[in-house]
Amino acid sequence: MNSDELLEIIEAKYSALEAYFDERTRRIWGAVEARSLGRGGITRVSKATGMSRSTIRLGMVELEQMSQAEEEVLELGSIRKAGGGRKRITTTDTHLLEALEGLIEPGTRGDPELPLKWTTQSTHKLAERLQEMGHRVSPRSVYNLLRQQGYSLQSNRKTHEGNGHVDRDEQFQHISERVDQQQQAGQPVISVDAKKRELIGEFYNEGNEWRPKQEPRPVNAYDFVDQDLGKVIPYGVYDLTLNQGWVNVGIGHNTAEFAVATIRQWWYEMGKPLYSAATELLITADCGGSNDYRSRLWKAELQILGDEIGLTIEVCHFPPGTSKWNKIEHRMFSQISQSWRGQPLTSRAVVVQLIGQTTTTTGLMIQAELDETLYETGIEISDDEFNEIVIERDEFHGEWNYRILPREFSITG
Repeated sequence: MNSDELLEIIEAKYSALEAYFDERTRRIWGAVEARSLGRGGITRVSKATGMSRSTIRLGMVELEQMSQAEEEVLELGSIRKAGGGRKRITTTDTHLLEALEGLIEPGTRGDPELPLKWTTQSTHKLAERLQEMGHRVSPRSVYNLLRQQGYSLQSNRKTHEGNGHVDRDEQFQHISERVDQQQQAGQPVISVDAKKRELIGEFYNEGNEWRPKQEPRPVNAYDFVDQDLGKVIPYGVYDLTLNQGWVNVGIGHNTAEFAVATIRQWWYEMGKPLYSAATELLITADCGGSNDYRSRLWKAELQILGDEIGLTIEVCHFPPGTSKWNKIEHRMFSQISQSWRGQPLTSRAVVVQLIGQTTTTTGLMIQAELDETLYETGIEISDDEFNEIVIERDEFHGEWNYRILPREFSITG
């Protein structure tokens, strides 16, 4: 790149940013550019931008002072040492962030597995609602908190989200309200789903583990299924209130019978001891797979379970294409994946052990068991059998939101 081309690039960058500069950031930007160019950088930046050489040199002095100062931060356009200035609002109001997250979570948009999210609620509205809850906070403080938590402003180009259902956000809100209501009432609320199938054997598993230097673990070059070991499919139940989970490690097919069998095991092993006074069970699930909202077998098996344990079972499905918003995905399954990164799943027992060892700093606890039952596929529920299901459908999207009541004569306790 010749000198003229370099000057044109610097000039173009400066023109694009000039409107956002105050006097101080202008000279610091010039100093950064000059320093990145090395010898002759001050002259080139001065020529391209019109800034005086003395201004750029002053910026360099400030950069040097900033790098040498101990524990200094750049905040609101001024230099402060650590501990200087007003304390963070979350230090003086320890419940503020929790209250803010409670307000925005139902309306949060974007990919839940990525750090970039955005909310359709304005900072003024959020500040008003927080003030009504007793928090002394301004719209500007709400804005800063949202930025710190990985949120960005809603823009027009982000409002079209593919082929999502027109009532997607309303269903999110409905699920959030039902979860909150049931939790407040002390009823169990669970999130369910199946994790992807996992190959058993000496197969490559993405990630790293600590090993002696230059002694990587040897694994198979190709991912051909081991005919003896096969695959496993973990189906999970996550308690949204207590941050606990149950995983049934199946060796067959992911059927509705397998899914409900896992919920049954969770109830007897974990749920019932914790919710002995429960009268209802709320399940949040995606809309496909073994817990498909269109599946007759799923509902028939839930009816059998409800009769057996004497609970009304309410189900709220996430709309099509939104399964990643189901809490089990990023609160439990993602943690399981982290716990076995870089480790070949050499046996079914290893899978069960690694799942059971999964913990987080927030106190996640998981129990796991191997389920060697070979669940039959292709089971069909006749019209007569389906009509025996005692189902109440919600007025809002009854195909997604429904309650299955226990048939009293079948209750065995």
